Amino acid sequence: MKCTKCGSDAVMKDGDWLTCLNCGNVMFDTRRPEETAAEISPTKLLEQMEAAAAQEEAPPLRRTRPEKKRKSRRKAKAAADKAEEKNPVKDIVDFMLPIVIAVILALLLKTLVFANAVVPSGSMLSTIEIGDRIVASRLAYITNDPQRYDVVIFKYPDDERQNYVKRIIGLPGETVEIKDGTVYVTQTNGKTIQLRDDFVTYCTPVGDYGPYKVPEDSYFMMGDNRNDSEDSRFWDHKFVKKKKIVGKVVFCYYPSIHKIK
Repeated sequence: MKCTKCGSDAVMKDGDWLTCLNCGNVMFDTRRPEETAAEISPTKLLEQMEAAAAQEEAPPLRRTRPEKKRKSRRKAKAAADKAEEKNPVKDIVDFMLPIVIAVILALLLKTLVFANAVVPSGSMLSTIEIGDRIVASRLAYITNDPQRYDVVIFKYPDDERQNYVKRIIGLPGETVEIKDGTVYVTQTNGKTIQLRDDFVTYCTPVGDYGPYKVPEDSYFMMGDNRNDSEDSRFWDHKFVKKKKIVGKVVFCYYPSIHKIK
């Protein structure tokens, strides 16, 4: 059936009424049912269905799976951000832990490996200056015996609360004697030798001392500043036992860095 007003055949049926989709004219349907069914083409029927669907309210969309995934990711990110929030206690621990470890390592090194000392006197001039800071190896004599001319830190025999720094001159079993400032040593084989003194540069040694018989497992010590050194020549307990040697001096680190020989 065509519109009686504009002649368009784009007509939509609603009960007994027909509405022109072109001009909006409303008409009463006087046709028999069988005529109506035969007249409506598939194209018209589709147009009518689309128009009717446009007038209805679209149903709410259901959440799609990608949206669910995005929501899950947002929740996971929020949880991660919350976990990464700063914890004051954790920050303090993270800051202090390396410091504590460094202090422990320093104490272990000082106790087991190295000995540190500040030289307060000029008894070792010019090898060691007053105020020099020196480091000695505690491991030097674990497998080896102290050698002549080694510079060592040791417990002062007359007061073991104090540490002294001197040079080893006499070895166990030897006899040491100083004549006119020159040091002579009679070795265990009976041979007497004059010791080198190239490290004695601050003064010209004088005086006669000795002889001194060095006991087993002990050492005779002298300072390089021979005329101003309180050493084995003047102590009540003149010799230093091996177990009282703290370590071999290896270098000075202040005010300048250099090896001690």
